[in-house]
Amino acid sequence: MAADDRLTSSEHELAWRLREAHRHVRSLPVPAEERKRLARRLLAICDLAKRDLEHAAGRLDLFLLSIDVVVSDTPSTGNIAEGD
Repeated sequence: MAADDRLTSSEHELAWRLREAHRHVRSLPVPAEERKRLARRLLAICDLAKRDLEHAAGRLDLFLLSIDVVVSDTPSTGNIAEGD
């Protein structure tokens, strides 16, 4: 029996979202220091999830929104065609 077989549906959903968030952080086009800062924030959310799922889910939502802001503030490398 796998360890995740004992998870409730809400625990499983949060675990999946946290895993996807980790993958997203690793692939961000930001400097290494910024990526480390984001990874530390994400680890704090993971730690919180051990004690309070609802609060962790809310923090994860806010974290994902902040990532969108970080990425939109990152200068483009110019590989997007004008007008797209």
